[in-house]
Amino acid sequence: MDQRDQCLDHLEELFKNLDQGISQDRYFEMQEQMGQPIDPKVMPVAIEDFPDIVLIAINIFNRLGDRVYPEIGYIGKDYTNLLMYMEMLGVETPDKDFFLEVIEWLDARAIKKSAESLKREYDKMKRKK
Repeated sequence: MDQRDQCLDHLEELFKNLDQGISQDRYFEMQEQMGQPIDPKVMPVAIEDFPDIVLIAINIFNRLGDRVYPEIGYIGKDYTNLLMYMEMLGVETPDKDFFLEVIEWLDARAIKKSAESLKREYDKMKRKK
């Protein structure tokens, strides 16, 4: 597994943990409460563990507008301002490929989560009928 794949796997782990309310701070707190030592092998990933280009990608992704339609939900980011943000935050040529890969990964994850949420709401409404 190359570094990019490993980084994306860690990003997935980070977001799953955040969805469940698990962070490094929470992990430290729980270990302290139970009197257990900190184990780096099971310690949750933190945002600070990622290379700068990933942090820049997350920052820009969060700045981009959302494209949302009724009945369909979130269909992805509006990339109109992407090049401006890349230039503004200094995304350079060697990093552009991985930067775009991270942006695409974040968008695909957000689309999937939106679709799952919409389906849950739809199923809940169907059960009420």
